[in-house]
Amino acid sequence: MSHTRRTFIGSSTAVALSAAPAMPTRLFGQTGKRISIVAFGCGSRFLAYKDEDEAIGVIHKAMDLGINYFDTAYDYGAGLSETRVGKALGSRRKDVYLVTKIPSRNGDAAMRIIEGSLKRCQTDHFNTIHIHSLTTEEDLAAIEAKDGILNVLYKLRDQKVAHNIGISCHTDPKVLRTALERNDFNVTQFALNAARIGQARNDGDPAKDSFEALALPVALRKKMGITAMKIFAQEKLNGKTSVENLVRYSLSLPVGAVVLGMPKMEHLEQNTAIAKAFTPMSRNEMTSLNGQLSEHKAAIDTFFHDHVDA
Repeated sequence: MSHTRRTFIGSSTAVALSAAPAMPTRLFGQTGKRISIVAFGCGSRFLAYKDEDEAIGVIHKAMDLGINYFDTAYDYGAGLSETRVGKALGSRRKDVYLVTKIPSRNGDAAMRIIEGSLKRCQTDHFNTIHIHSLTTEEDLAAIEAKDGILNVLYKLRDQKVAHNIGISCHTDPKVLRTALERNDFNVTQFALNAARIGQARNDGDPAKDSFEALALPVALRKKMGITAMKIFAQEKLNGKTSVENLVRYSLSLPVGAVVLGMPKMEHLEQNTAIAKAFTPMSRNEMTSLNGQLSEHKAAIDTFFHDHVDA
């Protein structure tokens, strides 16, 4: 009898798991890869897990829930995030889309960091290497210089050390638009949230000067893989509307995924549940939410102008 009951319980559990909704995926630009619409951000929120075993366990749980995109960076704890990610992925590395971001603008310095990143992540390649956190026109000039990081990334892409190269930005949509227009990036990651983050000006119009208005069309025209970040605006939009609304808004844009920091297991479970139940917002719903959050835009833009993504 007990054996029969155990068999029944086991089979019931298997049926329940098979009936659970799958994590939706989207084709990621022209990379040829499908990525989960929720990506696991391994920045400051991931480093909030002080116990390494707990941090590794959260990554394992994320993979079990269907997340296959992991976003780390050298600047996240001076390599600590990369080290944890490498330990966590182990033999499952082949099953995920792994991204790191490099802060140095000088090519030689960037190469030294990348060599360390490969060791810390226990991999021989990254699916994407991003130039981390583009800021000003002067910053872009340093990136594009003959001895800058961009030429190094072109070479690493040719060598398949980086399957794709990209650039991230949360500071200035105009500078990002320029960077995307005149350089050969495969992917990009920038701030896209319902407050329409963008350069704050006294006469600014969020419908015209936001990342959504300026950078997104260029990335789409060039058929780049796009990931949205800062959708909660570093918690500054929390409580202004629901978490579900903020996630749904950004996922209703033409992006591959939203990159979310999840400092508690309950956040991981909540965000994956939202993703698995996702339905797109209508344009009217999105416009209404834009208006609801517009009063917070200037303060958010000012914050991100000097925000260090670490």
